Amino acid sequence: MFHLGTVLYLQGSLNDAEVLIKDSIRILEEGGQGESYSCTRKLRYLAKIYMNTKNRLEEAENVLRKILHIMELTKGWKSLDTVITAETLAGTLQSKGLLQDAQELLERCLNTRRELLPEDHLQIGANMFSLANVTLLNFNNLRKMTPSESLMVLDRAKKLLKDSIRIAEKTLEATRQKRKIQNLEHVKNDQRIALVILLRSLKALAHLEKIKHEIQEREKALPVPEAEKALRQCVQVFKEYGAESYISTSVEPKLEYVSCLNTLLKLIADTTKNTDNSRAKEMEDLKGEISLVEAEISACRTPKV
Repeated sequence: MFHLGTVLYLQGSLNDAEVLIKDSIRILEEGGQGESYSCTRKLRYLAKIYMNTKNRLEEAENVLRKILHIMELTKGWKSLDTVITAETLAGTLQSKGLLQDAQELLERCLNTRRELLPEDHLQIGANMFSLANVTLLNFNNLRKMTPSESLMVLDRAKKLLKDSIRIAEKTLEATRQKRKIQNLEHVKNDQRIALVILLRSLKALAHLEKIKHEIQEREKALPVPEAEKALRQCVQVFKEYGAESYISTSVEPKLEYVSCLNTLLKLIADTTKNTDNSRAKEMEDLKGEISLVEAEISACRTPKV
């Protein structure tokens, strides 16, 4: 029943898939197996359906809370399975705009990961980025604080991003060295994930510097050198790692790179005087690079006949 439901989901028959998967969960629960691995696996799939269906985040949240409750009862919080479930729930809460709830969950996830994993583990870096990103998304709350309070919050977020950047850079270099010895699939995957985290963290750092710029009530037209520096590092990092064959065919790093380029282009446009010909030339070069990478993304997504 469950397997047929997954097939129907992949075929686009969402309603029929949902009915079958919910029936398979109900049968397990009525048989006293509601906390079993099989049941939680099916609940995760149901949550995935809801998360990928428009206007069903409320149902996704309810299912994920149910899974988290099961994980807390069966494994406790000293388990990465529980942490990953909580992190998925935090992402759903973030999508719903419940940023404070998402932040609290991500903080707990980070504390647990720090206890269970080496200090420079890539999961810790990714968690740090997610936590800092929620802080930045919660910018409206920062506006309600005094400037000094806002800057304190931003400084904490900046430390998280700096640590995330450091961990991602370390992972990229370590995986590059490993690939010289063994070109294993999981090593390539770690390198791809580290690159995505690094690009996202650098872009978030640029956004943070722009927020600080605004809080400190500087003129909008003035340059934001720290933000520009972070975005230029995005470009440099992608140039260094993005050309490698297994990354050059992957869409996700390219999407992050294009996002960084667009952000850099807008930053330059907002802070450049009309008479600055060198910056105007650079903006045209950026537009050309964006068009080129977008074409590559389109080619990667086009099914091969």
